[in-house]
Formats: sequence, structure tokens, C-alpha cells
Amino acid sequence: MAALDRLVDVLGSLGTHLSCAPRGRDVELRGVALHDPAEQTPAAPDDVLLGLGTPSVAAAVRLVSTTSAAAVVLHGTPPLDERVVAASRKSGAAVLLVDPSVPWGQVASVAQTLVLGGPRSGDLFALADVIAGVVGGPVTIEDQQSRVLAYSYRQQDVDPVRIQTILGRRVPEEARRALDEFGVFTHLASTDEPIFVPRLTPQLGSRLVAAVRAGRELLGSVWVEVNGEVDRTRTAALMDGARTAALHLLRARASTDLERQAEADLVISLLESPTPATLTRLGLPAADLRVIAVQAHVGEGEHGAALLAFQRATAGFGWSRPGRSALFGNVLYTVIASADDAVDWVRSLTRELPAETVVQAGIGGPADCASLPTSRQEADECLALSAGEPVVYDQAWAQVLLRRLAAAADGGRLPTRGPVADLIRHDTENGTQYAVTLRAWLAAQGDARAAARELNVHPNTLRYRMQKMSEATDLPLDDPEQRLAMAIALSITLNR
Repeated sequence: MAALDRLVDVLGSLGTHLSCAPRGRDVELRGVALHDPAEQTPAAPDDVLLGLGTPSVAAAVRLVSTTSAAAVVLHGTPPLDERVVAASRKSGAAVLLVDPSVPWGQVASVAQTLVLGGPRSGDLFALADVIAGVVGGPVTIEDQQSRVLAYSYRQQDVDPVRIQTILGRRVPEEARRALDEFGVFTHLASTDEPIFVPRLTPQLGSRLVAAVRAGRELLGSVWVEVNGEVDRTRTAALMDGARTAALHLLRARASTDLERQAEADLVISLLESPTPATLTRLGLPAADLRVIAVQAHVGEGEHGAALLAFQRATAGFGWSRPGRSALFGNVLYTVIASADDAVDWVRSLTRELPAETVVQAGIGGPADCASLPTSRQEADECLALSAGEPVVYDQAWAQVLLRRLAAAADGGRLPTRGPVADLIRHDTENGTQYAVTLRAWLAAQGDARAAARELNVHPNTLRYRMQKMSEATDLPLDDPEQRLAMAIALSITLNR
């Protein structure tokens, strides 16, 4: 089951346009039907009907006006013919136009995966109840990061760790370390055979645990709280339950991947060629936006960590999330609707990643729709400055400016003659420290004592150097414009 609004968002990546929706975008879809002109097979009131065999406007009008389906998908390009719009109002069916270059097979695959095979958390909770009844103990179904996906209704008389796990939606870190030291996660990674875990701490009772796996890939695990060793029949039942859980998780992933791709395509479009319509489709306001650029690394592996960050950023697809994200190369871009939330969002994302992950982030300046590409450029430049903590453009604009000037200098646009170039050349040839001395003097606004403290030399030493520097080149220290230019040139040159 999926709402029409959700289907529109996902099919949007295939060039689909919602042309009219007489009953609104919240209509629930529970089935997918294919139009067959020869058979005239009726569609159910909650079906989305794929309008194959409608080569003309007249055929589309007949189909839309007589169908009982909730929505009809037609090949075509906007705007929708007014005769079809009138037919839509008559029947109440929404009409979606999909680009004629998109094959019907691809449209059907996406629609069926979303409407028929989408994640239904209730199913996973029901499965947890079934496993609990057969194996004989409270159940949780968890993902690879020990986050709770579902749990059985029966949770009476459970140990403190189970209570914390359900309330916090994640296994407490202390309990996870104890399980890791016992070898539970190593076991799950290598075999489907359930493992019995005895009481490891006063708060962590015994468990029977089985891997949830698709082929060789570990998707998660099923945990049953038990009082002791269980017989082979109950162990076999747990393995059957784990295999069923794998089907649920694969089905959920298929739907979520489609949604992530649809969202990512819209975000990339927004960052490159922003339009108010794209903002609306993403559920974002028209102003007070920020672009966040994130890179994640685990050792030398950046792409795997970046993909994991993207998955975490888009977990729980829906407009309740604060941002809309896309993975572009190895950079995760997120457009967020509140400037105040940007740093907190990065820190929350970091907490969702493995502890060994190194996260760098840059946050662009405030933007409306038209200036989002500028905010993205600022986010990229702040990302380059990040050494752990998120770098925000509002506080780092001066460093961003100097980096831009340094980039211009690298392109051969920094003057190779003048007082700064002369001092650097003199230092290279004679082993002096005139360039750093001038930078300190300029930073101290001519205060010789403050500059000397910065350089850790005597004020007389600094004054002597300043005198010798004036002999090596013309130093126009009385001209404020020249002082500014020398300060910028020194900052760029000495920080390369």
C-alpha cells in the first residue's frame, strides 16, 4: 500500500507528472492493474491503472472516464488535454503522465515494487509475534547496527537491557560490547546457525539469536529472550522466522531504494537548476535553506562510508526528516530547512555511523530557491576546511575568501613582483625570516611588542628586522590599501 503522493514522488525520477488529482494526493493505492483494450478488465477502486493501449486522446478519455481506479498512468507530455481533465473530474481518477520514452515495463516494475512490495512495518511486528509464540520468548528484530526494527507484543518480565533496547530503539552500548566480546556478531557474520548466548551481565539475560541474511549479505538478526538452552524444534522455528524476516527486509529495501533515488534526483536538480516546483515536491520551504556537504571515511575506504551516510541520512523515508539528501560521487549533499538545525543534523548523522568513521562537513550560507547553487559552493568550500567539527560559512567566510584567492594564485594570478615577492625571495636566498615578520607586524597592526610576542623574539629584534626589510624592498607601510594587499598576499603565500 502507498499513497498517491508517494507514488508521484518516486515516479518523478522517470519523468512523471501528476496532471490532475480530483480526490487529492492522499488517496491510498493497494494494487496495480494493466489496461487491456481487448479484455476490458475492470480495475479496483484502490488500484493504479497503467494505461497501455491508449494511443489517442479519445482512447485516454474513454479509459479515464469509465475506470473505477484511483489513478491512471498514461504515456504523454504535459499539459494534459482538457478532455482528459474533464474525464478525470467525472470519474475521480487521478491522471499521471509519464514520458513516452520510458518503457511500460519499467513503470510497472516501479509501481508494483512501491504499491505491492513496499515496507509494511506492521507485517514485521506480526512476524515478531509469530516467532515469539513458536520459540517461546519475547522477540526483537534488529538491523546490522543493533537498531530495533520490530518487536513482539509479548514483552513481559524481560530484563533491563531488553527494556532499554525497545525504549531507545537500539541495543545499549555496554550490552553491545558484552555481546561483541562473547563473539555474537562474529558468529552472525559467518553462519545462519542460531547461537545461544548465556547471561553475560546482571542486566543482560540469555538470548537465542539468528542471523537474517539474503544470500551472503547480513541484513540483521532476530533475538529471542529465553531462560536457557532450547530444543532443536524451537531453534529450527527461529531459523524459519529469520528467513521470513529476510524477505520483509529485502522488500522494504527495494521500495526504499526507489524512494532514495527519486529524492536524490530531485535534490541534484535543485542544486544545479533550482525551481520552486522542485522545492515543493521535496516538501521544502521557499527560504531559510542551507546546503550541507558531508564526507565520511573509514580508513582508506571513502565510498562505503559515504554510501552508509546516505542510507542513514535518508532512513525512514518521509517528510518528517529535516533534510532532503543526494549522494554525488563521495559527497553527501543535504538541503535542510532551518539554519539552526544544520550543525545538530551533522552531529546526529555522525552518531548514527560506526564509531571509527571520520566525518567532515561544510555548511553553506542561508539561501532561497535561486541561491541554492551558491550555498552548495559555500558548503563545498567549508567542507575543504573541515577537520572534524562542521564548518559553517557564516563563521568561516574569511577563510573561504582566502582559499578562493589562493586558488587564483595557483592559477598564476598572484603578482610575482612587489614587496611580498621580494621578501620571500630574500628569505629563500639568505635564510632570513622577513616574510613571517611582516605578517606578524601587520596582524598586530604595527604594535612591535605584540608582534614580537607572536614571533617569540625581543621587540628590538623585530625592529631591526623591519629596518633591514625596508632596505631589501620598498615597504609602503603608511598606505592602508598596500598594507591590506600585503597581508592578503602573505596569508595566501605562507599558508600554501
